[in-house]
Order: sequence, then C-alpha cells, then structure tokens
Amino acid sequence: MSNWGVTNTDNQTLQYCFPNNNLSCSKSIRPEVEYIFVYIFVAVTSVFTVFLNLLVIISISHFKQLHTPTNVLILSLAVADLIAGLILMPVQGMKLVEPCWYFGEIFCSIFPLILYMVLVASLGNMIIISVDRYIAVNDPLRYPMKVNNNRVVVSIVVNWLFSFIYNLYMLYEFLLYPERNHTCIGECIISFNLENIILDHFVCLVAPCCIIIPLYVKICFVANYQAKHVNLVTDKKARSEKKAARTLGIVVLVYLLCWMPYYLISLSAEYEENDSLIINVMDWIVCMNSCMNPLIYAMFYRWFRLSAKYILTLKIFQPSSAYLNLFPEEK
Repeated sequence: MSNWGVTNTDNQTLQYCFPNNNLSCSKSIRPEVEYIFVYIFVAVTSVFTVFLNLLVIISISHFKQLHTPTNVLILSLAVADLIAGLILMPVQGMKLVEPCWYFGEIFCSIFPLILYMVLVASLGNMIIISVDRYIAVNDPLRYPMKVNNNRVVVSIVVNWLFSFIYNLYMLYEFLLYPERNHTCIGECIISFNLENIILDHFVCLVAPCCIIIPLYVKICFVANYQAKHVNLVTDKKARSEKKAARTLGIVVLVYLLCWMPYYLISLSAEYEENDSLIINVMDWIVCMNSCMNPLIYAMFYRWFRLSAKYILTLKIFQPSSAYLNLFPEEK
C-alpha cells in the first residue's frame, strides 16, 4: 500500500504527458508492440474477471438453494472482485506501460480510496469466511444456530464500513491535499509516513495471518478426525463441510500468496527507486487474484458449473428457474 503510483523512469526517449502544457510531466517512449500486447492482455483479463464474477453474483442471487450464509460471504467477495475487474485492473494495467496519469486530479484522489477499500474489504471477507468454516467444521450441530444469513449480512456491512473508515484514515492527508505529492501535471503519486506503513502491515498482513492460518490448521485437524470417526448418518454432511472448507481454504491460500510478496517487498527501502517493474508486477498479481476465485469455484463447486450453464443457456428466464436443483444426487 505504501508505494502506489510509482512511475517508470527507464532511460528511453522522453516526451511530455501533455505536450501543450509547460508544467507537464515527461514520459518515456516504449516500443509500440509492447503497448499493444499489454493493453490486449489487460482488456482480456479485465473482461474475463468481470464476466466470471458476474456469473457468481447472478448464481447466488438468483438460485434459492444458494441462499446460505457461506454463499452470502462468497457473494460479497465476488462484488469486491467485480469492482476490481471494472475499475482497478484497467487502471493498474495502464500503469504497466504508462507513467502518466490521464484521468484528472479528482479521480487521482478517489482511485486510491476505491483501490484500498476493495482490497481491505476482500481481506475482511477472507477472515469472516475462515471463521465461518471453522464454526461449520468444529461445531456442525450448532452451526445453524450460531450462523445465519442476517448475522452474515451484518458482518459484511461492518467489514465494508471498517474498510472505508480505515482507508479514509490512511488517506486523509492525501484526500485533503493531493497536490502535495505532485511535482508536475500528469503525475499521481501517493506516499505514506513510516507510522502508517507499519500500521498497514500489521492490519493487512500480520493480524490476518495470525487469525486465518491457525483457524485453517484447526479446521484440517478437525476435518481429518471427523473423517475417521463420523457415523453413517452424518457422513454425507461431514464430507460436504470438509469439501467446502477445503475449497474456501484454497481461495484464502491463493489470496495470501498474492498479497504476501507485495507486502514483504514493500518492506525493502531500496527497491522503490530501482525496481519499479517489480512494483507494477506485484500490483498486478494482487489484482489478478480477483480473476482466480471464480476459477477455483468452477474447479471444485459443481453448483457453480451447473448455475453457469443455466445462466449462459438463458434458463434463468424460465418460470420457477430460481428453484432449479443445483445439487443432484451423485451417482
């Protein structure tokens, strides 16, 4: 979070971002094939991310069988991923080749708030999902009493509010005085003091890992124990909860793998000046996580494959389509 907006300063032919303005920033000229490749890649990836997450959102919203607490959490995560595909990935993709900011000062102030609010909200969703799976596996009999849709919705609202307030605090000075970090027109750079950097690493890396990792270690032990000692009556339910925990555990693991390199590298003070390419690649890996979650659902959740089939074949427009069976008996 501490190095958003770092520009590329490779030794290439320089032009001005806005040639008709004497206060314009300069920019390096890259080979045309590089621009074409990056923009095609960014466009395809962004569209793919939006498309997949729309499938998740429509599936959970439309089909009654999917109106469960865990799926409501997945819905919240998909909304965050959808925003990432619509806004964050195109802008972050442009930063791979464009050192100039062409979206104006207002969006320069707003974009970091959107970026970090979505990312921190996604992290909060991961923590809530971990707690949900822990309760489901560790105490399955009382899970319906402890966890319901209303409580999950409240936790999601609190999560998004916390993300907004936290990032408003972190970006307070930048939002009030965005011109402080600008040395020329066409520049949009944000910086943080040491105290905020330490706070951000604790809130977004240390604390989540201290919560998520122990919970999933406990989930693995409990799930393995249940698999050995469960009786025939609860065998099917136990297998279902174990599969859900495993799938969402993969989602959480992939998320942490995408985020940890970014934060670990940002602890280094030397890379900022010399390795702007590494910064941009780390930013892009974080954004790419929004595309990976639906792919994981498609690999492990049969209900997602069936619901996607019904959506793409327009069966959701048929009467009573909301009650279609997404969990047919396994043969």
